[in-house]
Amino acid sequence: MEQAKVELLVIEMQQGSEPAFKEVFDYFQPMLLRFAYKTCRNEQMAKDAVQNSWLKIVTSIKKLEDPRRFKSWIYQMVRWQSLDLIKKANNEKIDFTDMEVNEGELNSNKVDEKENSLLAIIDLLPDIDRQAIYLFYLEQMPIKDIAIILSIPIGTVKSRLNRARNTLKVKLQSLGE
Repeated sequence: MEQAKVELLVIEMQQGSEPAFKEVFDYFQPMLLRFAYKTCRNEQMAKDAVQNSWLKIVTSIKKLEDPRRFKSWIYQMVRWQSLDLIKKANNEKIDFTDMEVNEGELNSNKVDEKENSLLAIIDLLPDIDRQAIYLFYLEQMPIKDIAIILSIPIGTVKSRLNRARNTLKVKLQSLGE
């Protein structure tokens, strides 16, 4: 979907249009679920984070002053919700053994193809690098938006991307040997 169309739909959402909300929801939902999963590495937690974000969007969409910022705003909201759920889970000492099984299944299925093995290696990066790589390459977001989403300076985004690329290069070279 083009940026201009997203902006118009956001304006319609701010005026209470349910069809506009549904179209925006249908467009962003899969991307947000992937991002939330990359952030918290737990399918149910990712779904909860995205659902909580949509609930907040419904109540606060009118406060968004610049519709051009919607994409970075919503990703930032999903990130915050994901981090809140992770913190809550850590405080409650929840056992995430099922998460390890799911990741193992994902990783074993991904080794077959080169592209999928790259995704598996990206999943092994530290959270701060993985999120930057994911947003930049897989969601094709500009560095400026990534800085907003991750609440860090642009220079920090660039250094995280550089560090992650170097780590990936080393890991891929070791696989090729």
